[in-house]
Amino acid sequence: MMASILSAESRPREGSTDNKYISVAEFYNGRSIFITGGTGFMGKVLIEKLLRSCPGIKNIFILIRPKRGQDVSERLLEMISSPLFERIRQENPANLKKIVPINGDITLNELGISEIDQSTICQEVSIVFHSAATVKFDEKIKESVTINMIGTKQLMELCHRMLCLDALVHVSTAYCNCDKKDVCEIIYPPPYNPEDIIQLVRWFPEDILEKLTFSLIGNRPNNYTFTKAMAEHMLLKEARGLPVSIVRPSIVLSSFKEPISGWVDNFNGPTGIVSAVSKGLFRTILCEESYVADLIPVDLVINLMIVAAWHTASRRNVSNITVYNCTSGNDNPITWGKFVHMCIKNMREHPVEGVLWYPTGNLRTNFALNFIHGLLTHFIPAVFLDIISIVMGRKPIMKIVQSKLGKAATCLQYFTNAQWRFRNDNVRNLLTFLSTEDKHIFQFDVATIDWTDYIQRYVLGFREFLFKQSPSTLEKCRNNMYKMYLLHQFTKLVLIGCIWRFLLKKSYRLRSVWQKILNSLVGIMKIIAFF
Repeated sequence: MMASILSAESRPREGSTDNKYISVAEFYNGRSIFITGGTGFMGKVLIEKLLRSCPGIKNIFILIRPKRGQDVSERLLEMISSPLFERIRQENPANLKKIVPINGDITLNELGISEIDQSTICQEVSIVFHSAATVKFDEKIKESVTINMIGTKQLMELCHRMLCLDALVHVSTAYCNCDKKDVCEIIYPPPYNPEDIIQLVRWFPEDILEKLTFSLIGNRPNNYTFTKAMAEHMLLKEARGLPVSIVRPSIVLSSFKEPISGWVDNFNGPTGIVSAVSKGLFRTILCEESYVADLIPVDLVINLMIVAAWHTASRRNVSNITVYNCTSGNDNPITWGKFVHMCIKNMREHPVEGVLWYPTGNLRTNFALNFIHGLLTHFIPAVFLDIISIVMGRKPIMKIVQSKLGKAATCLQYFTNAQWRFRNDNVRNLLTFLSTEDKHIFQFDVATIDWTDYIQRYVLGFREFLFKQSPSTLEKCRNNMYKMYLLHQFTKLVLIGCIWRFLLKKSYRLRSVWQKILNSLVGIMKIIAFF
C-alpha cells in the first residue's frame, strides 16, 4: 500500500530545517490505524479527533468485544450515534464508514482476533494506539495483570507481525510511579520481573493471589498503578526495536473544547464524587486542599497521542522509547481546594435536576472529623431516606449509593492527600516540532487552560452528558436551588438554636450571661424607641 508508510524523504525529521515539513493531518493521509480500547472514554475521543482532523485516513480498525447481548456492529453503531460524533455526522458522515470493528478481546489469546482479521491488520496498519486497560482501582490482581500486562504483551506480538508499522503509542498513567514524588519521563526499574508476575497470576489460585496482593504492590495504592508500571517495563523487552512511545496522562477529566466542551461519559475519578456533591449527596472527603490537583482535559491527551505517533514515525532509527508525562501541575497548577470551590460555585449557578440538598463540600485532613461528618451527613440521612422509601413502597437505594460513594472516595483519597512533581520536558519539546497551524489543530499545551472557564464547562458537561439534563431546564433548577439555599440556612439556624438551648439548660453561668445580653438588648431597643 503506497500511502501506508511514508518514505524516509517525506517523514518529518526532528531538528532538520532542510526537509519539507509534513503536517500531522498529511502524515495520516492514506494510513490505516489500529486502536485497542476504542470504545472507552479516551478511545472514543481519539477516533472522533482522527476522523475529523485527519480526514485522509484510510481506515480505523478498533478492537471490540461483544457485550450485554450486543455484537460488535451494534456496539459500534451505538458509539457513533452518541453526541460526541455529532459534528462528523453533520460535516462528513461518510468518514464514519472508515471505522472497521474487529471482533476480539484484550484478555484472550491472540487478542481473540480471527486469522483473517489478523492478516488484514498486519498488512495494512501502520499506526497503533493501545489504550485498552482496566482503570478500576479495586480490580482483582488477576484481572489487572491479564488486561494491563498480558494484553499488552499479546499486542506486541501482533505488532511484530505488522509489515509497515511506523508508530505504536502506549497509554499508561502518570501515577504508575506514584511511589516516587519526583517523576521523570523515563521507564523506572520495576520491583519484580514482569514475566514473573504474569507466571504467578497464571499458576496461583485467585484466593492466594488476593492474599499476596498487598505485599506485591508495595508502596503503590492499588493494582492499577502497579500493573501499568509493570507493563511499561515489559515494553522495553517486548518492543524489541519497534517504534514505541508512551503517553502518561494524569487525572483525565472532560473535554476542554473538542469536539464538545465538557463532554464526559463516565463517573470515574473525581467526576463521581463531584457529581454526587452537585446532587447534595456527598459533603466531606479527606483531602489536603493546598496540594496540586493534576487534572488534564481528555482532548489535550488525545492531541498529544496523535502528535506523539507523528513524531515517533519520524524517529524510527532511534531505539529508545520516548515517554510523555501528560500533566498540568508543572505548567498550570490548580489546587484541590480551588478545584472543589470552583466546582461548587458552578453547581450552584448551574444546578442539576433532582437535588436533594444544597451543594456544599468540606475538605478535611483529620480522619476522625471526616468520619463523624460523614456519619452525620451521609449515612444517617441515607438510612432516613431509605426508611421513607420503604414506607412508600419503593426500593431503598440511598444506603447503597452512599456505600459506593464512600468506596470511591476511599480510592481517591491517596491522590488527594499526596503531591507529585511530574517532569514534562519531552512534552514541551514536542511542541517545538509543530507548525503554528498544527499547534492550533492538535492543541496540547496545558498552559492555555483557563481553569475558571474549564470548570464551568466541566460542570455543565456532566449535567448534560452524564445526567442527561437539557440546558433548557436550568432556569427552573436555579429557582429550586434558591429554595434549597433557604432551607439550608433555616436548618442551620434551627440546629444552632437547639444546640444553644441545650447548652443553656446545662449551664447556670451561661444562662446568667445570656440573660444579661438579652436585658442589654432590651435596654438598647427602649432607647432607640424613645428617640
